[in-house]
Amino acid sequence: VILMLQYPLLLAMLVQLPVRTFSFLSFRRLPSQSLAMPTLVTHGNANAGHLRSYATEVESKEFTGGKSGYGESIKHVVDKLGLFYDLSTLLSPRSLTSTPSPLVPPLGTFLNNPTLTSTPNLHPYLQPIYQEEASELQLCVLHTLGAKPSLAISKPGHSGYEVICNNEDDMVRRVLANAEVEGKVGKDDVGYVDMAYRVVADHVRTLTFAIADGAVPSNDGRGYVLRRVLRRAVRYGRQNLGAKLGFFSKLVPTLVEHMKDAFPEIQRKKEFVISVIKEEEESFSRTLDKGLAKFEEMCQTSNDAVFKGSDAHFLYTSMGFPMDLTELMCEEKNMKLDVEGFNAKMEEEKELSAKARKAKMSGGSGKEMVLEAEQTAALISRGVETTNDEQKYVWEKDLDTEITACFIGRNETEDKTGFKDSISKADGAVGVIVKATNFYAEQGGQIYDTGTIKCSTGTLRVDGVQVFGGYVLHLGTIVSGTISVGSTATCSVDYERRRPIASNHTMTHVLNFALRDVLIGKEGMGNEEGPSIDQKGSLVDDEKLRFDFSWGKPVSQSELAKIEEVCNAQIASSLEVKTYVAPLDDAKQISSLRAVFGEKYPDPVRVVSICNTPVEEILTKPKEEIWKNYSIEFCGGTHLSNTSDASALVILSEEGIAKGIRRITAVSQDRAKEARNLARSFAVRVKDVEGLEGSELEVEVKKLKVELSTLPISCVAKGDIEVVIDGMIKRVKEYKAMIMKEKVKGAEEACKAEVEKAKEDGKSRCCVRYDFGVDGKTAQKILKSVAKDIAVMLITSDEGQGKYGAFASAPKNSDVDCKEWVEATFKDIGGKGGGKKQNATRMVEGCESIGKAVEEARK
Repeated sequence: VILMLQYPLLLAMLVQLPVRTFSFLSFRRLPSQSLAMPTLVTHGNANAGHLRSYATEVESKEFTGGKSGYGESIKHVVDKLGLFYDLSTLLSPRSLTSTPSPLVPPLGTFLNNPTLTSTPNLHPYLQPIYQEEASELQLCVLHTLGAKPSLAISKPGHSGYEVICNNEDDMVRRVLANAEVEGKVGKDDVGYVDMAYRVVADHVRTLTFAIADGAVPSNDGRGYVLRRVLRRAVRYGRQNLGAKLGFFSKLVPTLVEHMKDAFPEIQRKKEFVISVIKEEEESFSRTLDKGLAKFEEMCQTSNDAVFKGSDAHFLYTSMGFPMDLTELMCEEKNMKLDVEGFNAKMEEEKELSAKARKAKMSGGSGKEMVLEAEQTAALISRGVETTNDEQKYVWEKDLDTEITACFIGRNETEDKTGFKDSISKADGAVGVIVKATNFYAEQGGQIYDTGTIKCSTGTLRVDGVQVFGGYVLHLGTIVSGTISVGSTATCSVDYERRRPIASNHTMTHVLNFALRDVLIGKEGMGNEEGPSIDQKGSLVDDEKLRFDFSWGKPVSQSELAKIEEVCNAQIASSLEVKTYVAPLDDAKQISSLRAVFGEKYPDPVRVVSICNTPVEEILTKPKEEIWKNYSIEFCGGTHLSNTSDASALVILSEEGIAKGIRRITAVSQDRAKEARNLARSFAVRVKDVEGLEGSELEVEVKKLKVELSTLPISCVAKGDIEVVIDGMIKRVKEYKAMIMKEKVKGAEEACKAEVEKAKEDGKSRCCVRYDFGVDGKTAQKILKSVAKDIAVMLITSDEGQGKYGAFASAPKNSDVDCKEWVEATFKDIGGKGGGKKQNATRMVEGCESIGKAVEEARK
C-alpha cells in the first residue's frame, strides 16, 4: 500500500495490466543499440528498472548505454530502488501527464530537452544518468514507451490510441473508412466501437513485429498466443466495426510505413507478414460468421445468464474460438462464462490424449511404462547411475553391460514405484535399465532402436527405447527365463532396421540443405534481410523421413523437381558424413550451419557434416563461403558414413500443415528404388490407356485416377502423370458431351413423335420413356421445346447412378396439373420430389419400378 501511494504509476499498472498481455511476444531493439540487457526507464512520478534479458547473469558492462559508467549508474539505481516492472504493459498513458514526483522531472520535459543536464529536484541516485547519458537514456525511454505514450506527451488526448486513431494518417480509419475515435470506454462506448479500434490498432502491431521476428500463428505455445490475438482483432473488426473480409492484413503496409525507419526489419519482412496474417485471417473468417451465429443461439438456451462451459468448448474445438474470446463475448452480453466447465472439458481431452500416449508407451499393455519424478527419485535413492549411452553411435557391435533396474510399470508394485529385483514373462510388458547401452532412445525426431538384451538367465525382446532424466529405459517383453538386477547382459541392436533409419536421418540433413539451395540460393544463406527457411520439426523412422519447415507458400512442381535433383546429386557425389564434438561458440561460426530455431544445444555440441572435409578443418576457417555447398548441422542422431549408402531419395509429398509451415515426406534406399520402379510401371500403364477411346477410356481413366491418388511414388512424377490423366479426362468429357448431345436429340425426336400422336388422338397429355440420364436442366430444356400444346411427362434413367427420374411440364392454358399427375403416378412407388401445377419432378432410387411408373403415367 505504501509503495502504491508513493508510486501512483505502479497502481496504474496493476489496474491496467490484464488488458495488455501481449507485449512479451516481440522482442524489440533500437537500430544502433542492443536492448538484450536491462535498461532504465524514468518518468513523471515513478522510477523503474525495465528488465529484458536473454542471459541468466548480467554484468554491469553488458547494460545498454555504451559506457561502463552509464551501466554502473543504472545498476546502482536499480539495486537501490528495488522497483521492477515493464512500463510497456500499460494500456493508457494517462499517468504520463500527471503531477511530477519530487524524485524526477516530468518525462515530457526530459523528452523535449535531450541535452538536459540541470536537475535540481532529482534524486541523488538518478543524477549520474541525467548528467552523463541524458541523450542515450532518452532513446531508451522513447523506445520502451513506444508510439502511443510518446504521442500522448506531445499531443493532447485521453489515450495514445485516441491520438493515433484520430491522426490524419490513422491506419485503422484509412482501411475501415469508419467514424473517428471518441475516447469512450465502458458503458459510454456503445457497441464497443472505440474498444474495437484500440484492439485492432494494438493487435496488428503486435502481430507484425512478432511474425517479423520469426513467430507464426499455430496451435501451441507462442504461436497459439498469436492466433488468439489475431482472432480477437478480426472478431472486433468484423462484428463491431463492420469491416470486410481481409481488412486486417491490409493494415500492415500502413503500419510498416509508420515504423520502418525505427524498425527496418518489418519493411524487409512486410510481404511475408501480410501473407501469414491474410491466410490466418481468411481461415478464421470461414468459421467466424457461423461461430457468431452459433454463439447467439447458445446464449438463447443458456440459463441464469451463465454460458455453458461445454458450449464454449464446442466453439473452441469446432469454430476455432479461443476461450478468452468467448469469455469476452459473454461479458459484452452481461453473461458469465462457466470457466470451470470449460476447463473440465479440456481436462477430459487431455486425459484421453494422455491415455493414448501411455497406451503407445506401454505397447498396448495398459500399464504406465514411463518414469515420472517418483521413479527417477527412487532410482537415485537406490544409487542407480544414469545410463551411459555413448556407444549408441557404434555399428555392428554388441555391448556387454549390467542390469541396474527392472521395471514393470508405475503403480504395479506395492510401493507404487514399479521396480522389482527380477522380472519374467508373467510380468507382461516390462522395462530394463542398464549401466551402458548401444541402443538409440527415441529423441530429436528419430525413432528408437530395437533388438534384444540377453543374460545367462533370460532374454528381453526390446520393442522400444525411451529416455527419462538420463535413464535409458528398454521396453519390451521377456521371451525366455528371467532377468534380475545385477546380472551381466549383452545388448544386441537390430542394425538391419537401424540402417534405413540412419539413411533417412542423413537424407533429412541433405533435404534441409537442398531446400535452402533451391528456394533461397547460396547467396541468401545467412542473409537476415532475405527470406529464410527454418526447421520446424522432423520425424525419422525405418520407412520414411518427414521434414517441417517455414515457408509462406506451396513449393512448386518445378522447385520440388530441383530439390529432388540436388538431393540425388549429393548422393551421387559420395560425400562422407563426419561427426565431431566441438565447443558451441566455435561451431556457431560456421557459415552454412543449420540449427533448429529455439533449440537449446549442449556445450560442447555434436556437429554432423556431409562434406569430405573434416569438421576440425572446417572450424579453422568457419566463415569460408565454400561450406555453403554442404550440409552442416548440430545433431545427436545416427547417420550413414557416406551419402552413397542412401542410394536415392524420392519426395512423396509436399503439403501445408500450419500457417507458414510446409511439410515434405520422402523415402530413401530400397523404398526410394521401389517408388521409382512403381512410377515407371504406372507410367507404362497410363500410356497404354491413352490409346483407348470412348467408354473403354472412361472406365480405365477412372481406375488410374483413383490408384494415382494413393500411389507411393515421387510427387514430381505423380504431377507429370496427372497432366497426362487430366488430358484423358478431358477427352472423356468431350466424348460424353457428344453422346449426351445425341441422346438429347433422340429424346427430343421421341417426345415430338409422342406429342404429335397424342394430339391426333385428342389427348391433353402424354408420357415419353427415353434414357439420357437424370439431369434436370437437360430434361427441362427438352420439355420446353416439346410441351407447348399438351402436358408431357418425360421418364429417364441413369443405370450408372442406379436411379431414374420423372419430369412433367404443361403449357399455361393446360387443364393438366403436373403436381397431381406426378403424385398419382408415384403413389405406390415412392421417391422424392415436388413441384407445382405447371412443373413437377420425382426421383426414385433403383430402376426396377420404371416400367410401372410409365404404365401409371399413361393411364
